[in-house]
Amino acid sequence: MFVLYESEGCHLCEQAKAILANSPIAQLGCELIDIAYSDELVERFGHHIPVLEHQTSQQQLFWPFDEVRLANWLKQLPEFIESTE
Repeated sequence: MFVLYESEGCHLCEQAKAILANSPIAQLGCELIDIAYSDELVERFGHHIPVLEHQTSQQQLFWPFDEVRLANWLKQLPEFIESTE
C-alpha cells in the first residue's frame, strides 16, 4: 500500500523510517525501494528522498515530514477518509 523511496546511507531516510515505525503505516506495510538501483528513480527522486508514496492514489509525501505532517497526509488518503466517516 505504501512505498518509501530511499537510499542506503541516507540519514534523512533513517529518520523517516523511524517516524513510519511509530505510525499506522507500520501495521499496514511499507515497501522500501532503494533508488540507487534505478536510473529512472534517481532522476525522479534523487534530490528529494526520502519520499513516501501511497500506491493506490499515487499521492506522495516529500521530506521533511514529522508525525503530525504524516498524520495529516494520511487523513487525506481515500482509504483513511472512508474509515473515519
